[in-house]
Formats: sequence, C-alpha cells, structure tokens
Amino acid sequence: MTALLQGIKVLDFGRYIAGPYCAALLAEYGADVIRIEKRDGSEDRFPAQVGGGVGALFLQMNRNKRSMTLDPASPKGREVVARLVREADVVIANLPAATLVAMGLDYATLCTYRSDIIFVTNTAFGPVGPMSANVGFDGVGQVMSGAVYMTGEPDQPYRAAAPWVDFGTALHCAFGTMAALMHRQQTGRGQVVTGALLATAVTVNNAALIEQAVVRPNRIPTGNRGQTAAPSDIYRTRDGFVLVAVTGQPLYKRWARLMGEPEWLTDPRFADDDARGREGVLISERMGRWCAERGTDEVVTILGEAKIPCAPVLSPQQTLDHPQVRALGVLQDTDYPGLPRPAPVAAVPVWLSDTPPVPRRRPPQLGEHTDQVLAEHGYSADEIAALRGAGVI
Repeated sequence: MTALLQGIKVLDFGRYIAGPYCAALLAEYGADVIRIEKRDGSEDRFPAQVGGGVGALFLQMNRNKRSMTLDPASPKGREVVARLVREADVVIANLPAATLVAMGLDYATLCTYRSDIIFVTNTAFGPVGPMSANVGFDGVGQVMSGAVYMTGEPDQPYRAAAPWVDFGTALHCAFGTMAALMHRQQTGRGQVVTGALLATAVTVNNAALIEQAVVRPNRIPTGNRGQTAAPSDIYRTRDGFVLVAVTGQPLYKRWARLMGEPEWLTDPRFADDDARGREGVLISERMGRWCAERGTDEVVTILGEAKIPCAPVLSPQQTLDHPQVRALGVLQDTDYPGLPRPAPVAAVPVWLSDTPPVPRRRPPQLGEHTDQVLAEHGYSADEIAALRGAGVI
C-alpha cells in the first residue's frame, strides 16, 4: 500500500517538541523528513539522556526521520539550504523570527528558492503583540492561559509536568500543514503555517475563560477537586490513589445508588452539576470514605462495572506495566545504538481504518544521512568532502 504522504519532502529545522513532533507526525504517514541539526547536535538531543548520546525526548521526536548536519547561516550552508528547499514541499522551523532571518530560513528567503514552499513555524507568544519577540518554552503558555493558576492550592500554583502546550502546538501545526498541502493541491500556492504556545494554551483552557468573561465566577484553585461537578477528585485507597470523575445526571444517579445515598437524588443541594460542584467538599468526603476502605484494583473494578469514570494514579513504571497501556500497543519498542535496552517510543495515538502508518524506523544518529541526502541533491563525493572540511556539515 502506498503511504499517505509518500513523495512529500520535509526539511525539519525544528527544536525540542513543537516543530520536531509536527514533523514526526508527517513522517509517521510516509513523508520523507530530513532532520537538519547543528554539527555538534541540537539542544534537544541531550535532556534526560538514556544512552547512545541521545535523550528520551529526541527518541520520541525523531523516529522515521533522516539526519544531516549543517550550518545554514554560513555562505556555503545557505547554498545547501537553497538546493534542499528547491526539492522540498515543507520547511519546519520553530525558531524566533530574527533567528530565521539571520539563518536565511524566513519565508521570504525560502520563496526565492521555491515559490510554492509551505513554511511551518511557531513562537512562544505569537506573531503579534507586546511580547511577540520574547522567547519561551511550554511553561509560558501554561502559566498565561489561566490553567496553572487553577492548578494546585491558592498559595501554590502548579504547572503540569507533561508539556501539553508543546504537543498541542505541534498537533495544530501538523493539522495546518495538511490543510496547506491540500490548499496547494487545489491552487498551486504555498503559504505560512504559524502556531504559538500561548495560543494553544488559551485554546485548551478556553471554557474556563468563557465562563470568567460571561458570568465572572472568579474561581480559585481547589487542588484536584473539580468545581463544576462532583465527585470529581483524586482519592486515597488502601494502597494508592484513584481519580473519579462524575459529570451529568445519569452518572450521578448511578454513583449515589452505589454509595447507598438514594436520598441525595432528591436533595436540592445536589440538583445539578453546578450545585454539586459547590458542594464538592461534602461529596468528595463521601467518595473518599468509600475509597479508603478498598484497594485500588477493587475501586477501579467496582466503578468500572458501574460505568462510572475511574482510573488508578500510576507511576511511570506502573504505566509501562499496566495491561491496558500494553494492550493499546502505542508504546513500541525501538532499538537505538548505545541504549541498554529498547526504548518504548509512542506511535501516533490515533487509528485510521484504511490508512496505516509506515513501518517504524529508529531515530537517526547525528548526521547519519548527511552524505546520502547531499548526494540525492546532486553533490559529488568531492563536494561533500569540501563542505565537511570547511565546517559546513
């Protein structure tokens, strides 16, 4: 079967997550993605090192890609970029605008090499506004979206450890890239696809912002306890913790009967989700007593059979070992030179009935495909050696 994006060529100048994961999603469905890095390796190769000279993040971001090294800001490097872009469909570079111009990777320059190129970029704070020139990582979106303020306790906000803003931005950019490819098919024109960490975070937290703008509840954080439904909290069991989330009348009715509290079904204090949210302390106390008398597996089993949303709070190792996680097959053992054991690298977490992803290839070693890529673009062995001798690759 022909891969969905077979024939699409992508140059990935991305860093960390938002750019590289966008490219990884395209590579998963057959695009030829060339990861272009600094000669001594880009910064995102190294956090949380697991062996083989790479970090855990790099392994996740760069499966199914080829790697070449290049100094795109050097005169000879610009010539290489020009030749690569002439045969590319998409260029991805999540770098500040001034850096893109300095490196010759801005859209105006890329269009001089190929007029219908699709250029995908993103910034921390967006393309306009008083902070548009500032730089930042995932956390800046989290803290400015209102989400961190509402997480934790009133005197101590907490950001999420998982970089959901980065991944959300990558997903939006991948969606935008696919839309731009369809648009080019129809019109023959390329365009710029722009994402922003702050815009992603504000979008994900939009419901809370709508509520604040319209009815001004001025909510304050309440730890893990939800405020617009109950019971919605993390509860201690005899041997761990579980999350329980009851929203809507059908779920609440099943929960109240399970708890042996049929009178709560007609109690005006618990008339709807908002009312139950206001009484969340009382309802959570009842749920907490029930959970504390049972082990985690028993709680999950009983609530699962009652069709009440519940799941155990797992450590990373428990996640790796959990039978439901393993049954999904999302984490795929991936070998890489120098690793003490295969890395469980996640596949795209969506299933298309008629469009499978391409077979998994391990992430590339630094510059592993430099000579191959340059040869494909017309460079002779002597020219490649000269570029290497001049410090361009």
